[in-house]
Amino acid sequence: MARRRDRGGRRASAFLFLGLTVVLLLHGCATRTGYRPDERWIGYTESGKASYYAMKFQFRTTASGERFNNFALTAAHRNLPFGSRVLVTNRRNGRQVVVRINDRGPHVKGRIIDLTRSAFAKIADVDRGVAEVDIRVIR
Repeated sequence: MARRRDRGGRRASAFLFLGLTVVLLLHGCATRTGYRPDERWIGYTESGKASYYAMKFQFRTTASGERFNNFALTAAHRNLPFGSRVLVTNRRNGRQVVVRINDRGPHVKGRIIDLTRSAFAKIADVDRGVAEVDIRVIR
């Protein structure tokens, strides 16, 4: 009888160890989203051209370490701190969208911000590919 209890105790310990190992491994794979934007950037404005990411970048790692999601409202900017919230306004039609900076770019000369396809679709026709915008850091 003592042997049976001992096996049960070992089995429970093994499951506990395995469970803790899985939790620790998953925690290590979590994306970092707790950025605190630099207050000095609030109010910063810029005008220029915006474009959007191609679908081939879906699920690739961004400069911030997050997985890229073309359906999220995020963007790439060369200098703004990760986590900054930016109001993007289409100069032609006045439509606006708020995005969070989580990547570096754009890597095309003459463009100031790369939006996800979803964010771009909220302010402009995706068939055009590029839009004249004003950006302002709001948070």
